[in-house]
Amino acid sequence: MTISIRFPTSRRPARAALLVAVLLALASAGCSSRGEVRDEPAAGAPDATVPAPPATDEPGPTAAERDFEALYGPVAADAAGPAGSNPRDPWEGFNRRVHRFNNALDQNVARPAAEAYVAVVPSPVRTGVRNFFSNLGQPVSALNALLQGKPVQAGQALGRFVLNATLGVGGIFDPATDAGLPHRSEDFGQTLGVWGWRESRYLELPLFGPRTVRDTFGLAGDAPLSPVRQIDDDVARVGTQGLQLVDLRTRLMAIDSLREGAADDYALIRDAWLQRRDYQIFGDRGRDDESGLPDYLLEEEPPTIPADSIPPGL
Repeated sequence: MTISIRFPTSRRPARAALLVAVLLALASAGCSSRGEVRDEPAAGAPDATVPAPPATDEPGPTAAERDFEALYGPVAADAAGPAGSNPRDPWEGFNRRVHRFNNALDQNVARPAAEAYVAVVPSPVRTGVRNFFSNLGQPVSALNALLQGKPVQAGQALGRFVLNATLGVGGIFDPATDAGLPHRSEDFGQTLGVWGWRESRYLELPLFGPRTVRDTFGLAGDAPLSPVRQIDDDVARVGTQGLQLVDLRTRLMAIDSLREGAADDYALIRDAWLQRRDYQIFGDRGRDDESGLPDYLLEEEPPTIPADSIPPGL
């Protein structure tokens, strides 16, 4: 199976900043090379994934890289860079150092917190928490879908939010799915891609994990619209952000064993994230048959640090 791998200006600024910095670490690692970047999909690419090549002494492509080639065509030879590099990751040395930092925070803070959360909180309650935070993101998704020229998806996201917020008791339950309203996950990074920012370099951020330069600007664009960031009380806001990040880390526990067995954890996370991001922005337009796609491309809500986690004032 292919993996799926998406301060405050307050009465107590120093203490709140420290609390949020710790809470942001709770999901960092899991959400957590030279040449020209090539983002545009090639026409006529086959649907099936490319089979893995025979084992050799040289490092081969990851599963995500093979999936990318199957969907969008091969990267040009003169853009491939040195052996083992990724043309979309010219800052690989810096990104790997940040990845090690994020992994250390994950192993010492985020993963133990997620394991304790799973052990103490019953599954139905965890599902309700996940539904609640998922529903909070639907207004931002609706706005970005509209900006991308997707009025139907915008209406579905907005309708889903209203239905779950009312009949679903604030979003804890999910009657919208039973009503046939699909979950939509759109953000400003995707909007910038649709508007024409097709080429963007990979960048792993401390605490916030995988991004591109484009998606870093997109994160800042979504942040002012975050409902969580509108909470005035510092303690309530930081507590809500912390719960959201712990829930996010629990969603990554299913792939921990796959990551531990990877020859290069950094390349695994990077390539899977870039592959999924390309599909979110470009691949879901004009593609009717999704039966042959990897699971991580089809997951509507990727496990990435949300804009809600950016503290007010930034």
